[in-house]
Amino acid sequence: MKTRVLTGITTTGTPHLGNYVGAVRPAVAASKRDDVDAFYFMADYHALIKSDNPERIERSRLEIAATWLAAGLDPQKVTFYRQSDIPEIPELTWFLTCVTAKGLLNRAHAYKASVDKNTEAGEDPDAGVTAGLYMYPVLMAADILAFNANKVPVGRDQIQHIEMARDIAQRFNHIYGREFFALPEVVIEEQVATLPGLDGRKMSKSYDNTIPLFAGGQKHLRDAIMRIVTDSRLPGEAKDPDSSSLFTIFRAFASEAESTAFREALVNGLGWGEAKQVLFERLEVEIAPMRESYDALIARPAVIEEILHEGAKKARAIAGPKVAELRDAIGLRSGSSVAPQATASKTATAKGGKAPRLASFRDADGSFRFRLFSSEGEELLLSRSFADPKAAGAMQKRIKDLGSTAAVVQVLPQALVLEIDGEEVGATPAYDGEQARDEALVRLRGALDQLAAQE
Repeated sequence: MKTRVLTGITTTGTPHLGNYVGAVRPAVAASKRDDVDAFYFMADYHALIKSDNPERIERSRLEIAATWLAAGLDPQKVTFYRQSDIPEIPELTWFLTCVTAKGLLNRAHAYKASVDKNTEAGEDPDAGVTAGLYMYPVLMAADILAFNANKVPVGRDQIQHIEMARDIAQRFNHIYGREFFALPEVVIEEQVATLPGLDGRKMSKSYDNTIPLFAGGQKHLRDAIMRIVTDSRLPGEAKDPDSSSLFTIFRAFASEAESTAFREALVNGLGWGEAKQVLFERLEVEIAPMRESYDALIARPAVIEEILHEGAKKARAIAGPKVAELRDAIGLRSGSSVAPQATASKTATAKGGKAPRLASFRDADGSFRFRLFSSEGEELLLSRSFADPKAAGAMQKRIKDLGSTAAVVQVLPQALVLEIDGEEVGATPAYDGEQARDEALVRLRGALDQLAAQE
């Protein structure tokens, strides 16, 4: 069973060293593991909360996509997409908004910080606070829950948002009586989750203290490093590595042996100018090859666009059925696909017509299985094997009892899997393409409801 890992970067500026160390590098490394199902995205909806400069957002989307790809992200092995290309996310945001307590959002760090700042200035507590800022945690929860992500790598300042996503998911599950959402877990790399910027504070676009990863080339990187604030200790005087931004950044890129040697050099009086040169040279070892790939990608934006379109298709193949399932659960069922079919089933049965049916059989290996056929005789589902015929019969009864409230989850490349109470029941026949998948989902749900209506 693969662990689904999801992370993203807000598209409000040029990618910097902090983005790379805290999110991109560990995410790319995780994506290469056989036990990880990786989802990575550009959070351009979130960007609208922080920036009203459309040119900056558009440029940032291109730069961030090129950065992830240059850093080694393989779009064939992961799901890589733009948040704004997934319409299910804002729809899910509204579903979650309707179950999220206002008191929970009142405690969000970003909102509280704005209120505290206004209060200290003697202004109205909500002055300048948009609904977007206030609802940020719900949109982030939708990003995660749309794909039932198991783990979410974030910086320490985002831990609260993952906890809030868990709270929102639990409340939705409780209200609607089933485990619709997996509860995400936060992932932090203890040593490198947060890098200091030029002024010693957390490296952040908000503080305008970042060190660009690729923009401006080698010279710009070196110039930025030379501007890192240090104390007034002269060459020959012992430096304190643990309070030095230079050492913190160096350690995020270097081996243990290299970090030990740099620490000793600082303690023994290495001058700050020389220390900055050492840091620059160490960063270039890792960054220079990626920069070359980045420049080639930036020069061909159509290639990036095609990659993102394909990624959106993969993402929607999962988010689409999930939101369709939630729509049914909360009472927004399609009048053309669910309720009329169930009604038609009763009418057909009353007139002696055919209805969907479950058919049991025994496999060559002695195990027991069953198929679900539509009223037209189309095979809609083949169950897994059961060692006990009573267990197979009990599962069929459970299907009839639940109807389409059984969880239908798209987890295979070309099929849908039916789950009940977290237990896999069986899979649909293979389909070809997104439209075929959606049609298969409608037919399966309709047949399940017709079975329930017969009871």
